[in-house]
Amino acid sequence: MGTAWEEAGWEQLGDGVARRRMPGWDETIGVISGSAGVMIVDTGASIRDGADLRRAIRGVLGREVTHVALTHPHFDHVLGTAAFAGVEVFGAAGLGELLRRGKDELRHDAMRHGVERNAAAEAADLLVAPHHHVHGQLTVDLGDRQVLLANVGPGHTAHDLAVLVPGRQGAPEIVFCGDLVEESGEPQAGPDALPQQWPAALDRLLALGGEDARYVPGHGAVVDAAFVRAQRDALAALFGVPPS
Repeated sequence: MGTAWEEAGWEQLGDGVARRRMPGWDETIGVISGSAGVMIVDTGASIRDGADLRRAIRGVLGREVTHVALTHPHFDHVLGTAAFAGVEVFGAAGLGELLRRGKDELRHDAMRHGVERNAAAEAADLLVAPHHHVHGQLTVDLGDRQVLLANVGPGHTAHDLAVLVPGRQGAPEIVFCGDLVEESGEPQAGPDALPQQWPAALDRLLALGGEDARYVPGHGAVVDAAFVRAQRDALAALFGVPPS
């Protein structure tokens, strides 16, 4: 018999830490629970996604989400945020302003990728920008657990945030990477990527988590430091960046 998380369709990564790979775009949603708070990492591609995630987390934990961490400003990671009314939202410095002025672009991007027109419009119109802006690193207190938010970008976008969950009782640390790391396909360098700076962002990510951490990509299976380093080197070679 699996854990409560697994029975609800999530992958348990550690004590009080789980993630779900969403249908459609395979984006990872993370959840981190402490004695005094619950953080969700990214919120899905629509308000319906966000509401479903909120209900699922409440069903397992019996408590509400209190914090949202947004790893970067792409539609499949942020458009569910309006479902978390009253929750503290965190993002990399500059993310809030980008989301406020880029609502039309987000809506069009979501529609181009298959989000229904009305759902995309509603999510973009009601999008919640971060209340807390992470410039370097910021520790969030969830009671018996401290979660570290780190602005490790730019790379995949200009506003890449990683979420570090310290290990307990000898368990490895867990790092939610957003789309700085992808396992189910090649890293996607869209028009808002900064490819020349991406390898350095992965160097910072590796320094944050260390050799023994479990790294959770924005898309795909959980990986180790060797995978992240290999992806870093491949990106460096592709974009002509010198080795670290």
